[in-house]
Order: sequence, then structure tokens, then C-alpha cells
Amino acid sequence: MVLRQYSSFARPHKILPNLFLLSTPAQSMKHLVAFGFWLWLFCVAITKSFGQNPPYKAVNLGGWLVVEGWMKPSLFDAIPNKDLLDGTQVQLKSTSLNMYLCAENGGGSALVANRPTASGWETFRLWRINESTFNFRVHNRDFIGVGSSDQGKSAFARTTEAGDDETFVIVRNNENPLRVRIRCSNGLYLQAVSGDSVRGDYGGSDDWSDQNPSVFQMSIVGTLQGEFQLTNAYGPDKAPSVMKNHWDTYIIADDFRFMSENGLTAVRIPVGWWIMQHPNPPKPFVWGSLQALDNAFTWADNYNMKVILDLHAVPGSQSGNHHSGTRDGFLEWGDSRILETVSVIDFLAARYADHPSLIAIELMNEPLAPGVTLDCLRKYYKAGYDAVRAYTSTAYVILSNRLGEANHTELLPFAAGLNYSVIDVHYYNRYSDYFRSLNGQQNVDYVYKKRPKQLQEVTHPGGPLSFVGEWTADLYINNSSMQDYQRFTKAQLDVYGKATFGWAYWSYKCEQKHWSFRWMIENGYMKL
Repeated sequence: MVLRQYSSFARPHKILPNLFLLSTPAQSMKHLVAFGFWLWLFCVAITKSFGQNPPYKAVNLGGWLVVEGWMKPSLFDAIPNKDLLDGTQVQLKSTSLNMYLCAENGGGSALVANRPTASGWETFRLWRINESTFNFRVHNRDFIGVGSSDQGKSAFARTTEAGDDETFVIVRNNENPLRVRIRCSNGLYLQAVSGDSVRGDYGGSDDWSDQNPSVFQMSIVGTLQGEFQLTNAYGPDKAPSVMKNHWDTYIIADDFRFMSENGLTAVRIPVGWWIMQHPNPPKPFVWGSLQALDNAFTWADNYNMKVILDLHAVPGSQSGNHHSGTRDGFLEWGDSRILETVSVIDFLAARYADHPSLIAIELMNEPLAPGVTLDCLRKYYKAGYDAVRAYTSTAYVILSNRLGEANHTELLPFAAGLNYSVIDVHYYNRYSDYFRSLNGQQNVDYVYKKRPKQLQEVTHPGGPLSFVGEWTADLYINNSSMQDYQRFTKAQLDVYGKATFGWAYWSYKCEQKHWSFRWMIENGYMKL
């Protein structure tokens, strides 16, 4: 009776005296043991609830379940012709005419060789078939091809899908790999006959002289190193083992111990849309990342951390960046891809909604304006929000602001009507010539003077919470001192600590050391 009467934790300081007053010595000992048990449960509950509510101190597990080559370049080392991956942008200059190949009007017409300088129409994006065989995609997203008839072997750029006539072998010179000849599917070579005539019918000399009309000087002007590039380049025989080794070693259980012991309360985990198609993802992606994500949830629970699931790469690519799952750098996400993308959110919510570590699902990372329109994004965000709510009423739904030509407050009126919603902003003192001109102290001053206002503008009482979902301590300045990095880091922690949902450092691990949270902690550059 006494134990039942005082089973509440509301007034623990009054329970023990009353137990002794109303009990015999033997009963008092039993009651003391029972009280100790309940007090232990209470302490466990308090400990487990520590850090359960925002704001969170988080880190991104970038480069793990969505590969980013700049973060771990060695992943690409064993690829033959690794400078010619999917999405590599090349320009081809005829050595005989001293003019660049050009898809007239950006595509939809003939291929010519009459441009003295190169820009968009003279730039071709590779689709890699194998280490030496490629399709060439042009500015308007058509493919270069060569007619198959004897009279129709002129080169053109007007097909939306690539077949045999749009497939070429790049033959590289042994002494100068940027000096190339391009073999067509008919076994003959592409040649610049004149400025207005490019044909796929050269069968003459194999010499590499400037006078040979089939010789071109190739310039590589853009590259991509994402998961599509990695898995497609290794192919179905090698890619599975490369990826499994990466997943099993890049992030392990002990990393969650390190994060927890160093003050972090959550992780933001980028995933790609193909994760939902386990165990048979579309080529060239390989299966296995879902098991790695399951492991992360288990490790997070073991160390009392929360998980923010971030759909980092969506079908068609929302930005054209390497981390968006793109093949060639074109942004091709839009209205026609909404249902497919919502199905990924539905899959993730169904799988993890009841897991105690899930705290939020981010519907898309860094959509890029103007390619992703505000109307389309709001339509998707509403459908994605509803998909999450079908499984949980309390998990936060994070809406990433658009990058590019967009107002950073544009989502506030929309998000205000969504319960448990969050606006994600990414603050980098990078990606602008302006920041290249700042020294260490000027970067610190910028954070203290400019970022608070920017953050305040997306942090409204009663509205969605604010989240600085990506930031880093890396500086453009090559000769920055340790003190420069420490001051810059502290400034950002001071300011971003005001975000009502919290912040997430990019990233936990990275070969570029100041991007690495772990390196920064271990070397005394950062302390939470």
C-alpha cells in the first residue's frame, strides 16, 4: 500500500521518510530496495531524455551513403581513365582547322567545326559506357551522332536518346592522352572536313600529326565525382566490393561513441533515392547502403543520439551537383519526378518512424533555383510532409531552402502551416569571390555581423524552427593559423547555437582536414 501510494516521481524527497515512518525495519529495507530500483529507473529516463529535444548539436555523415569524391579521393584511384567519368565536360579542337567542334544552336542541328573559342555550345558531357566508350551530350541535352548510310555520315546533335549511332570510342595518344581520335560505331573516325562539315567517315592514315583531320586536342573543363560516377566506372563486377568496403569502414560504431563523448546529440545522414530499391537498385548503383543505415540507427540508439534522415540525392537531380546522384550535371528534377520522390520519403518514414532515434526527415537537400521552381518545390514539400505524417505525428519534417536565385524567407509562409516543421539553411563562407578576399578576422567579423540577421529572418516565434544544416570551419586562406580556425569555429558555434532546431557540421570525416569534425576535435581546433 505504501509503495503504491508513493510510486510517483513527483516528490521523491518525501517518499523515503514516509516509508520509514509507516513500516517495520524489515519492511523499511524492502521499501528502500524498491525505492532504489524506481529511483534508478527515473535516472535512466532522465539520462535517455538528455539531448532528446532541440536544439541539436549534430554532424553530417557526408561522403558515406552518398559518395563525394573530394572527401575521399582514394575511392577513385583504381579506375582506368579516371579523368573521363560520367559528366566530365570536354571541348574538342580540330588540330587541322584550329577550330572547336560545336553543336550549332546548342543542339538540334548539325555538328560543325568553326568556333575559334569555346563555351557552352562547344562543351560536351560524357556518358561513360566503359573505360574508352562514350556518348556525348550537348548543351540542349541531345546526343552527338553520325548517320549510318554512305551519303549520311555527317555528324549531328539532335537525338534525345543514345544508340549505336551515338556511341563513340575515344582513342588517346600514348604520349599525350589529351590528344585524341574519336572512332564511330561504323569503325571509321570523326573528322573535321571543313568548318561546316564534320563527318564520321575517316579511314585514312593513323598518324597523330596536326594535319590529320581526325585528330583533336581535348580539354577537360569540368568533372564530377559522385556515387554514379564511382559505381558506373567500376562496373557491376567491382563496384559492389568497393562500396561495401567503404560502407563498412568509413563510419563504424566507435564513431558514434566519439561523437557522443564530444558533445554531439544528433547526426544528419545523407542518403540517395536509390536506397529504397534494395536489394535491386537501378544500375549503376549497388545494394548495401540500407543495411549501413540500419546500423547507424542502432549505433545512434546505443549512444543516446538522434538521427536526421536527409534525402540528399533525388531522382533526376535537384542541383546537378555530384552529391545529387546526377550522371552528367544536368538538373532534371521537376513536376514529373514528384511522385517518385515522395515514394522514397514514404519508404524511409515507414521503415524508421517508430525507431526511438529518428528525430527528423529532410525532404530534399539544396534544391537549386531557378531550375527547381518554388511552386514545384512547395507542391513536393506538401506531398512529402503528408507522407511522413502518415507514419508519425511528431517527427520533424525539414524543408531545405533553395540555393541560387531565391529569397531565403520564401518558405516561411508555407511552412508556418505545417506542424513540427523546420527550415534548413546552409552557411558557408565559401563559393563566392567575396569570401576569397577575406582574411581570418574578416571571416569572423562576417559571421558575427551578418549571420545573426540572416538566421533571425528565418527564425520566427510560433513558426517553423531554424536549422543550420551545413557549415564548416574551413577557410579559403592557405596560410591561416590555428588561432584563425579556432576563432572562426567559435564564432559560428556562438551564432548558429541560436538556431532553434540546432546545427550540423559538415562533415564528420573528410580528407581535407578542416572539413573534418573528428580531426578538428582531436587536434584542438574545436571544442563543444
